[in-house]
Amino acid sequence: MDYIRITSIEDPLFTSMHKLLGEVFPPEEVLEFELWKEPIEDPSIRVFVAVHEGEVVGATEYRYYPQWNIAMTDFTIIGQPGLSLGRFLAKNREQDLHQLAKDNGKVLFGMFAEIYNPYFKEDFDFGGIKPMNPYVRREVLSHLGYQRLDFPYLHPSWKNDGEAVKGLDLCFMPTDENVKEIPASLIVDFLKDYYKVLPNKPKAWLQMIEYIESYENIKLMPL
Repeated sequence: MDYIRITSIEDPLFTSMHKLLGEVFPPEEVLEFELWKEPIEDPSIRVFVAVHEGEVVGATEYRYYPQWNIAMTDFTIIGQPGLSLGRFLAKNREQDLHQLAKDNGKVLFGMFAEIYNPYFKEDFDFGGIKPMNPYVRREVLSHLGYQRLDFPYLHPSWKNDGEAVKGLDLCFMPTDENVKEIPASLIVDFLKDYYKVLPNKPKAWLQMIEYIESYENIKLMPL
């Protein structure tokens, strides 16, 4: 299995990956094909696919923020069961991020991720791919060390239609397991930067940001 970075929508591997995105995620979670052009060329955004026997069977997108020494996992796709894709993608991503932090003269502080909450909403199909079942994914990510940030979370729709998307938790995986809370200002700065590409922010999202800003720190809770 090969771990290959994609940096252009002209790459045939990107076409395969985008098709997989559409099969797995709901429409409001998938950026349109052409709108990927600039993000995928951004050196800070790292998109990798798992290629098995010439076929894209999995993918992950993530980014490292040197100014905050944190990372964000945008998505992880397991397209086929029985290939240990989850471990393959997670280990390669981890090695890459720790090297990026090392090149920045630091030890990675931790990583954000939006994690589906099937206890809030159960109608996630994810293309019928069993390893992508949100109950399974939630437990796997918990095992990896992700914890839920203690506030009600929503995010702007990637359709940029001003709608709020619920049914997820914002989570954080600290490198140091002794970390029990993180600065609220870090969360706010990260979210504002992460969603700056979407000008149509829902009113509920802006209210959520104000809520987070009213705290000094936000606790990490079990998933």
